Amino acid sequence: MRHYVTAPQSIKRRRGCGCCYKMAACGRGSLLLAGAALNWRWLRASHCLLAAALSLLLAWHCGAQGGSDRVRDALGMHNQPQDGGPVGQVEVQGLPQAQFQARPQGQAQFQAPRKNIWRLSEDPMCHEDVVRLCPKHTWQNNFAVLECLQDVREVDDEISSDCNHLLWNYKFNLTTDPKFEAAAGEVCKITLGDVKECADQEPGKGYIISCLIEHRANITEYQCRQFITKMTAIIFSDYQLICGFVDSCKNDINQLKCGSIRPGEKDVHSQGEVVSCLEKALVSEDKAISDNCKKAILRVAELSSDDFHLDRHLYFSCRDDRERFCEDILGGEGRVYKCLFNHKFEEAMSDKCREALTTRQKLIVQDYKVSYSLAKACKNDLRKYRCNAENLPRAREARLSYLLLCLESSVHRGRQVSGECQGEMLDYRRMLMEDFSLSPEIVLNCRSEIELHCSGLHRKGRTLHCLMRMGRGDKGNLGQNCQQSLQSLIQETDPGADYRIDRALNEACESVIQTACKHIRNGDPMILSCLMEHLYTEKMVEECEHRLLELQYFISRDWKLDPVLYRKCQGDASRLCHTQGWNQTSEMLPPGAVFSCLYRHAYRTEEQGRRLSRDCRAEIQRILHQRALDVKLEPALQERCIIDLGKWCSEKTDPGQELECLQDHLDDLAVDCRDIVGNLTELESEDIQIEALLMRACDPVIQTYCHELADNQIDSGDLMECLVQNKHQKEMNEKCVVGVTHFQLIQMKDFRFSYKFKMACKEDVLKLCPNIKKKVDVVICLSTTVRNDTLQENKEQRVSIKCRKQLRVEELEMTEDIRLEPDLYVSCKVDIEKHCQNVPFGNAQVVECLKDVKKVLSTRCHDKIFKLQESEMSDPELDYTLMRVCKQMIKRYCADADSKNVLQCLKQNKNAELMDPKCKQMITKRQITQNTDYRLNPVLRKACKADIPKFCQSVLNNVKDGKELEGQVVSCLKLKYADQRLSSDCEDQIRRIIQESALDYRLDPQLQIHCTKEINSLCAEEVAAQEQTGQVEECLKINLLKIVGEPCKKEVLNLLQESKADIFVDPVLHAACGLDIKHQCASIQPGKGRQMSCLLEALEDKTVRLQPDCKKRLQDRLEMWSYAAKVAPAEGFADLAYQVMTSPSKNYLMGLLALGVCILFLLGMTCGRITKRVTRELKDR
Repeated sequence: MRHYVTAPQSIKRRRGCGCCYKMAACGRGSLLLAGAALNWRWLRASHCLLAAALSLLLAWHCGAQGGSDRVRDALGMHNQPQDGGPVGQVEVQGLPQAQFQARPQGQAQFQAPRKNIWRLSEDPMCHEDVVRLCPKHTWQNNFAVLECLQDVREVDDEISSDCNHLLWNYKFNLTTDPKFEAAAGEVCKITLGDVKECADQEPGKGYIISCLIEHRANITEYQCRQFITKMTAIIFSDYQLICGFVDSCKNDINQLKCGSIRPGEKDVHSQGEVVSCLEKALVSEDKAISDNCKKAILRVAELSSDDFHLDRHLYFSCRDDRERFCEDILGGEGRVYKCLFNHKFEEAMSDKCREALTTRQKLIVQDYKVSYSLAKACKNDLRKYRCNAENLPRAREARLSYLLLCLESSVHRGRQVSGECQGEMLDYRRMLMEDFSLSPEIVLNCRSEIELHCSGLHRKGRTLHCLMRMGRGDKGNLGQNCQQSLQSLIQETDPGADYRIDRALNEACESVIQTACKHIRNGDPMILSCLMEHLYTEKMVEECEHRLLELQYFISRDWKLDPVLYRKCQGDASRLCHTQGWNQTSEMLPPGAVFSCLYRHAYRTEEQGRRLSRDCRAEIQRILHQRALDVKLEPALQERCIIDLGKWCSEKTDPGQELECLQDHLDDLAVDCRDIVGNLTELESEDIQIEALLMRACDPVIQTYCHELADNQIDSGDLMECLVQNKHQKEMNEKCVVGVTHFQLIQMKDFRFSYKFKMACKEDVLKLCPNIKKKVDVVICLSTTVRNDTLQENKEQRVSIKCRKQLRVEELEMTEDIRLEPDLYVSCKVDIEKHCQNVPFGNAQVVECLKDVKKVLSTRCHDKIFKLQESEMSDPELDYTLMRVCKQMIKRYCADADSKNVLQCLKQNKNAELMDPKCKQMITKRQITQNTDYRLNPVLRKACKADIPKFCQSVLNNVKDGKELEGQVVSCLKLKYADQRLSSDCEDQIRRIIQESALDYRLDPQLQIHCTKEINSLCAEEVAAQEQTGQVEECLKINLLKIVGEPCKKEVLNLLQESKADIFVDPVLHAACGLDIKHQCASIQPGKGRQMSCLLEALEDKTVRLQPDCKKRLQDRLEMWSYAAKVAPAEGFADLAYQVMTSPSKNYLMGLLALGVCILFLLGMTCGRITKRVTRELKDR
């Protein structure tokens, strides 16, 4: 067993201390006081000086009348009976009364030192225990023996009951004897002069000594301070020796059964357990302590705050742990306490010591002055910032939480708090976060939650994080009182200011901080921001992610808990949101209300008067970007949408999915939830960087195409527009595409969700489409207005210029994905699943798929697709696929063309040498579509506006509603073109169509419909050709006699008839006779069959020599026309007249026709005279 008090031995080890033994005037009495008053463990550097000082002091009293007697008698070191025993008037149980009689009157006031001085080691009651337990060199020093016996704690070393009683009475005499108080008065004369409170105490009751102990922090006299320090150790060894403690706590001791106040009924040596029992009752929420006793207990704890030896229960409980963890820590000023606190949750820490430390910490929570280091370090700051104002209740101002809140408020307001004080605050904030049991409110209000979900996790802050996890809803639910208690504790500890306060977070995120946040100073509040920036990234670890979100959940509910936000926005918050001080909380404000107020002002427009400071706005954006990762970090959102989250999004647990789910079900949400989700989505449209996960996924394309926009502090929707425009770049990954498309789909639900569209068209919407909310409906409404104004050629467009420009952007974006046009998507959803289920939605691929299978679509879907094609043909820019595939060709050939004439321009340059094959193929596809129905060819429709109803009304009448014309109107117009009966504008358009379809049979829908079988059987080789140059049509003409099907034969005959009208519509013949046309018919204007007649006349002219190929082709055409004339009956009088006029026997036929007319005339005259004869009687009337 190790003993710390060996004063005589320590004195012997030091040179120059012989003076301590040479004070002959006061003899051995003064030497005994000097040796006893010193504790070498506590006063290693000054014990000799103290002994000399006290010896000189006592020697001075030797010269005064009665002076040395008072000192020596008070210390009980001389004038004692020969049989030994302490001097005093108090009877000592178990000892002869003669031993305690005072000195006789008249006895000499100064006597030589006696050889037989009373010593504890020589008293029969304690001799055996002293010899057994204490080193021999301490036997001559009563104080050394006393301290040795007091520190015995092992079961095998218990001292006898008689010795216990003797020790207690000895200590009691020392603290209550007036002579001893008189000696204290002489040693502390100057101090008593300064501290009037102690000088006025009633003598003889030990009050003076106790008062000096209470004020020992203010004692400046060296001798007095050392004297009082030694007496403190004696007094605190037993609660009965503490002035007034017994009177204040007697009833509580009996009521709580903490032990007896009478020596003998309980081991006197363990009376420190009584104080410990009362302390445990004080910090327990289940037991009540009277106010007077509570004050006494806290005062005792405060007085023992500088040296852990003075807390006897803790000292004995932690003696081995002190050696294990804090061997090199010097005693005094609470250093050993702090060291033990820091090792409280070490595995090697004994449970008994941990329990005692926890009790001590709970007392500090009750009264911060119980912590010597904290009270000393923050004394001036507390006074400076009025944190211990006299008008506040003692119970409030003494609580650790009040001190922390008050000083933290000063720090957050930018006031100077000493570094030493801030260091102490950091230690105790960390202490509160480590052990939930130190917070009475947590223990009381969260008891059931802890027992049910968080038992066994009390170490290192794990219980608090378990409760935080429940607060988030990840593990059960917290009661309201428990939630409020947790929120209050987070404010008191303020871990947002320094992540190290939260030990669980610190340990979980240490590796992430070292890799991702190593550039930030340790302890800086931006560490938490850095961790949030790396949430859900590769650098983040799962445990850190959980601890971080648990803490951020509570920080997000009180804007003041983010120190950076508070520093930059406190002025704006006070001015705009009417906030209070940092340590003042209004229960009227819901969680997150201040932050919501700030971000509403942060995104106000210039016209609305944006009033946030620049730094505050930037900070608001930073936090919004981070918190958007989790809806639970949006207090108002979670509160209003808790039911909808459970109803619609219970399975959406991945990062960011909950908000996306709410947005997807926006129309199904409750009103309050829909409003707040809508507001947040509206903010996202202005600043898409709020979608942090989307920004990470799209970083490659942003860095390549949109980096300038991403660097702008004010987004205004430009970044999302850039992402949409570059949605299909090679840098774009699947996650980014999905995210961008999702945001586009959400925008369709409300035009307000498209920031640029909203700002450009807000006034137009209110004026022209006031009751429309969905974006797609607004776009249709405004587009219809623009179209009507254009068609009616109004001088002033009702839609503003800036709105028309943005409207154009929205229309183009909607064409990229069928889901961006909800009406079309809903109408064709079944058809998509049936015919296009494996086709991805992007790049308008689903729409293109539906166009390809248009013939088999449901009626509803077919009608929608047809209308879509109508709009695309009228405005080719809306044809997403065409514009994408032919993007480069449009730049090359049609850069100057009007947007509505892009397709026409491409068709004209279709056969250009540098035309891209894919683009050429897409142009052909669009031509086929146009030829199927004249309504899909706006140029033809306009040119033939009068011709179609005039010549093709029968075709229109035979088509059922909702059905396409399958090229019938175009075929009809072709025939009239051959008859040369069309208007000039219509004729030009039909000529182009015939020329194009003559080169590619696929451009003739009727030919494809009726001759599919014949084409495949008779012209397979021509069909397989890579380039279509009219060979399939030529094949059909050559094999006309082999064609059996009448519909196909008719179509081929129509081809032949069309070719007679103009050689340009017969590409094979035109190619063969091109040189002859140049030589023989150069002066002949093309059109109306003039050049064809020229060639036929040259063929009949024997003097003209045509090119062999041309001659052969012409002869073949004559045979074909002759056959066609024989087999193709006239469909009407017009056809018949045309055939007669074009027949070689025209004169003969005309003669016969004239003869027939004459005969009919004569017959008519003759028959008329006979049938019209009347009787004479009728004539005579």
